[in-house]
Order: sequence, then C-alpha cells, then structure tokens
Amino acid sequence: MAANSEGILLSGIARKLVNDGLLSEAVAKEAIADANKDNMPLLSHLVQKNLVNPLQVATSCSKAFNLPLFDLSQFDLARVDSSLINEELCIKHRFIPILRRENRLFIAVSDPTQTKLLEQIKFQLKLNASPIIVEENKLAKSLEDLSQSTTYNKLGDIEEEKLFSTDDENELANEDNISDIDIDDTPVVRFVNKMILSAISKGASDIHFEPYEKNYRVRFRLDGILSEAASPPIKLAQRFASRLKVMSRLDLSERRLPQDGRFKLNLGNARSVDFRISSCPTLFGEKIVLRILDSNNSTLDFEKLGITEKNKETLLTAIHRPQGMVLVTGPTGSGKTVTLYTCLNILNSPDKNILTVEDPVEINLAGINQVHVNNKAGLTFASALRSFLRQDPDIIMVGEIRDLETAEIAIKSAQTGHMVFSTLHTNSAAETLTRLVNMGVPSFNIATSVSLIVAQRLARRLCTRCKKRIEIPQSALLKVGFKEEEILKAEFFDAVGCDECNNGYKGRIGIYEMLPVTEDIGSLIMNNGNAIEITQAAEAGGFISLRQAGLQIALAGITSLEEIERVTID
Repeated sequence: MAANSEGILLSGIARKLVNDGLLSEAVAKEAIADANKDNMPLLSHLVQKNLVNPLQVATSCSKAFNLPLFDLSQFDLARVDSSLINEELCIKHRFIPILRRENRLFIAVSDPTQTKLLEQIKFQLKLNASPIIVEENKLAKSLEDLSQSTTYNKLGDIEEEKLFSTDDENELANEDNISDIDIDDTPVVRFVNKMILSAISKGASDIHFEPYEKNYRVRFRLDGILSEAASPPIKLAQRFASRLKVMSRLDLSERRLPQDGRFKLNLGNARSVDFRISSCPTLFGEKIVLRILDSNNSTLDFEKLGITEKNKETLLTAIHRPQGMVLVTGPTGSGKTVTLYTCLNILNSPDKNILTVEDPVEINLAGINQVHVNNKAGLTFASALRSFLRQDPDIIMVGEIRDLETAEIAIKSAQTGHMVFSTLHTNSAAETLTRLVNMGVPSFNIATSVSLIVAQRLARRLCTRCKKRIEIPQSALLKVGFKEEEILKAEFFDAVGCDECNNGYKGRIGIYEMLPVTEDIGSLIMNNGNAIEITQAAEAGGFISLRQAGLQIALAGITSLEEIERVTID
C-alpha cells in the first residue's frame, strides 16, 4: 500500500515526467511517498516498480535538457581512471565518471535535475562536471559493478587470515602441506576471489570449478540453473583446486579421495558469508563445488515465499499447536530450510526455548540455539536430539531425518509435549508418510505424531520487464491440467531475456502442497495405505497437489508453463 501522498508538491524529475505524459500526477505523488518511505531515489523506485520505461525517460530528458544520450551497457568501467572514482560519492548521487578532459569531468546520470551533484563534484574532485544522460536501469547495474569492483580491489589490502577463516581450528591442515603450494600465486588468488565475489553479487547458491580433458570451466547456479561464468586455462586446474583447499584448510596432498570443508568470507560492514566446500576426484582432476550460505539472501516472509493465504492458514495452525511434528519435503535446493526458518521466526519469542541441529547451519537467527553436526567428533543428529531433550525445549528443529534412530527420537519428542520441525527427501507429501514406514517407524507413531506435511519446489519467476504474452492452444492447456473455466480469459507468458535477468527469469517463487494428517489420513496410515490412497483421500478434503499449485502460478503470469513442466510432474 502506498504511503500517504497528501500535500506532496511535484518538482524535479517527477514534474518533468508528468509534464511529458510519462506518469500521471496521482501515481507520481504516491511514488514520491513510497520512495521517501523506502529511502531510495524516485527514479530508481519508478523503474523498479515498472511505472516508467527507462529508455523513454532517458530520451525525454536528453531532448528537454539538450544533453547527449549514452548507452552505458557498452561502457567498460575498467577504462575509467581510478583517481576519478569516489565510490561513496558515486553511489550517494548516482553517477558514473566517464571521461576527463583537462578540468572537465563527463558523468553519466539518469536524473539531470540533481542540482547539488555538480556542486559536490566540483567541491570534492575539483573538476567541472558535464552530465550525459543514461538509462536508470543501466546506471543501477554499473553502480552495482562499481561497488563489487571496489570491494574486490580492497581484498588485496586485507590480510589473508582476516579475509578467510575456518569455523573449527582443529581442522587446520599440516603447515608443511601449505608451504608446498604457492599461496601467493597472485593471478590464481585474484581469479578465485573474483569468482567468489561475482557469485555472491549475483545471488548464486553454488560455484562449480570443473576440470575436463581440454578445457576448464566455472559455473554458477543461479535460480536453480547452472550457467557458465568463466573458462580459464586448463593448465591452472590443479592450482585452482589447491587455492580453494588452502582457503578451507583441506589436505593438499590428498587428491584421490573426496574431502569436505568450510570457510567464512568476511566482507566488512558486519557481513560475512559462509561456504561449504566439497572436492571430488574426477578423470581429469579435482572438481570443487562451493555452496554459498548467505543469510542476507534469505527471505523469512510467507508472502514473499509464495505461500497462498489458504496454505498460510494451514501452516500457522499446525506450527502453533503445543506439540506434534511438521515435515517439509523436497529435493536439495528446494527451499525447505527457508520455509522452516520462516516458521521458527514466527514462533521465536522470549518465552520459547528453540533448539536446532543442522548440517550445516545455513541461517543465523538471534534467539535460537543452533547446533552444527560434527560427525567426526560424534555429534550426530541423533546424539544432538538426545541432548536437546535434557535442555527443556519447547520447539526442536532437525535439519534432516536421515535414519531410523533420528526418526524415532524426533517422533518421541513430538509425542511428549514438544513441537518438532524437520525435512525429508521425498517427491510428494503423501510419499513422506510411506517413506517413514519404510524406514521402520511404526504406523501408529506416525499417525499420532505428524501434524502436517509440506512438499515444495522452487520455480523461477519471469522477469517483469521482458516477459512476453504468448498464445497457447486450448487443447494443450486442458492436456496439462487446466480446467476449461480457468483458461477462458487467461493470459500466459514466456521468457525472453534482457540485461536485468537470467535468460528471462529473475528470482524464484515457492510451489507448495500441504497435507494435514486428519483422522481419515491417520486411519489410512494405520491400515498401511499407500501414497496413492493417501493422496486420493486428501483430495476429497480439498488437497491441492504441487502440479495444481504450479499451474495456478503460471495462470497468474508469475512464471511460464515451461518452468512448471520442469519442476513438477503430472
């Protein structure tokens, strides 16, 4: 909802856009109020909310102020004299220095009505400034690149031990091994640092360093899809592996067996990012995969996760029960942990004792006691759970139920006055119940302890800037699962791709199916009912499957049918 816009007078870029017919006066006033509330520039807010077209705004400003129009996407920031780049000044006033000629500095701006900007440049840089008009979205991208580049350059001034750190000093490798590798190999160090920082800035969840017979590639997993980020020389493969192993304190001399480790990247401003590293010997060298655990990217909000009002009500009812078990299921990378932490965030209060055991701890949440599994030291899920029961808990979260022992202790906890959250790797909510039976958990214990099962997937969101409307034959829509009344006036969209997204997609949204364990479902479990019978019984009570939930998201224009086909099965 827009902030209060009464009494707002239009001036500057807002007045210009209204006069040019690019924005209505009412929308402009609401946008000013919202931008002030979010503490962001008006033009940035307008472009982010798709209220104006950045190219139209730039063209209009160029003509009105008789200033040149420039395509900033074709400009290489590396060409700028570093002495002209004052990051704080650039970001505060939203400009990019382009070129200096004697005492004049040409700057890229999207809003030429900033009267204080030219004065600030003259005062701080001792240069006269000449504006050049650029599109706001391209300026935002360049400022982001500038910030990343500055952070990257600063890394060279930070001591190695301050930049990277391990969580467990006992895992330090033999110092003799470290001395065997040239850890001051500047090109390799800089390349690895650049890949890590680039992945963080793009919001990647994983980085893959992969050697092949004749080439080497680095890939990022963005929104669940792998894409190639770089292709360095294959001759550097072992040096990349050694560098990454040095950072995570793995055994440099061991190249025949898989190894697992971790390290932390300190980015300053009280921000740090955790990494889990896995090395695996392949035919042509060691493949290294880094899992990025950046809590800054975690959104603990039901609406932003994509949970509908009906599902939200079902979930809230289950988690506010005094005891029981809520299970979240889905493949690796489907957002199970974020869903559980959203629930914990709601329940987190001074009168609750909340304990979690995870491998690894992915999100740090104040007020919750979190335990990291350490199998080498004997700290397993089961042993941590036994300890929890002596810690007077109200709520327990088990990162994953992997074996019968963990399952039995978790179910016992749910039956003795505790609220228990956990995850399983199954394809659907109904299959979770039969999976527990197959693990050896008695049907009676499942029926009397499990309150709710949530199955989920993550689908990529279509980029709101470039998505295009497409026509799909009615017969094809009926075949994929739509009802005839749903598609009479429906509009469907497909991915295109632009400079603000990843192949037409930007961000992800959750798809959920929720199966409350009612008396009827409990009776089926007790009678050893299979997944098909459980699903049929649930559908009689209004159960919506993952497939049906995904189709509704496509119907709303949030994602494409192709994406729903990719992440769900009929």
